Amino acid sequence: MNILKVLAQRLSYALALLIAVLVLNFTMINLAPGDVVDTIAADMGGASAELMEQIHTEYGLDKPIIVQLGNYVWRVLQFDLGHSYFYNRPVTEMIFERLPATLLLVFSAQIFALILGILLGVFAAIRPNGILSHIVTLFALFGYAAPVFWTGILLLIAFSLNIPLFPVAGMRDVTIDGGFFPQALSVAHHLVLPMLSLGSIFIALYSRLCRASMLEVLGSDYIRTAKAKGLSPRDVTLKHGLKNALPPVVTLAGLQFSAVISGAVLVESVFSWPGLGQLALTSILARDTPTILGILFFSALVVIIGNLLTDLALRLIDPRIRKST
Repeated sequence: MNILKVLAQRLSYALALLIAVLVLNFTMINLAPGDVVDTIAADMGGASAELMEQIHTEYGLDKPIIVQLGNYVWRVLQFDLGHSYFYNRPVTEMIFERLPATLLLVFSAQIFALILGILLGVFAAIRPNGILSHIVTLFALFGYAAPVFWTGILLLIAFSLNIPLFPVAGMRDVTIDGGFFPQALSVAHHLVLPMLSLGSIFIALYSRLCRASMLEVLGSDYIRTAKAKGLSPRDVTLKHGLKNALPPVVTLAGLQFSAVISGAVLVESVFSWPGLGQLALTSILARDTPTILGILFFSALVVIIGNLLTDLALRLIDPRIRKST
């Protein structure tokens, strides 16, 4: 019952935060100089003042910003994100077309980074002065310092051009005819390099934090007691050490979810991955405000859901949090 109460409370906070993000995004974008009419006029090679005023009226941009904000929030509450000025299509329809590709990339990179980061951190903590521990430290410094788009370009040059093991761009091979499994293998083949690029910086973060957390846990009194009772090193490390060292790593993973979403925009641009990042880049260049707002809305929604799931996961992992509620 406590879990349900906490979940209801977190959902109410999430709804309030989502509305605040919605209002803030709309206000900031509309306060920026210029609008889509300027882009349309530039594409036309110029336009008269009367024509620009007519386009403003047609798109509803001549109304006060508070009226535009009220209309936009009301439409979003009705699950209507508006119509794209550039693509001339419903924004919701375009987002749902591209959302699966972005979610596949984001969750694959996050899960890959968590698993590999935790494994490297545990092995480095078992022998803190060994060569693996120093390698993890160097890898963490390199991974954290390298921008994801730079890592992506290096991987693209190395494994797509010099050593052609993986595709250069796209999400699947359009020439493949077959059922589910051939298509899934093609997507997985195309996913490898974008996932490595996006996950590299987070592997570095998780491995360093897991190593530090494991060293702290392995030096505690109850670990020495477990060793004195004759438990095997494996049981001491996994059942007693890792379980108590995981909460900081899981917390960081939830807090870094927004960084994964923003990094996906850059990675999708490098590998031409057909997700929301590609759509966002085109919409920004075209000053397509409804599409930009829709992408920001869905990105905020994914981040809020990720943080909510992280909070629930922490309550399942750490009994002290459950008792505190």
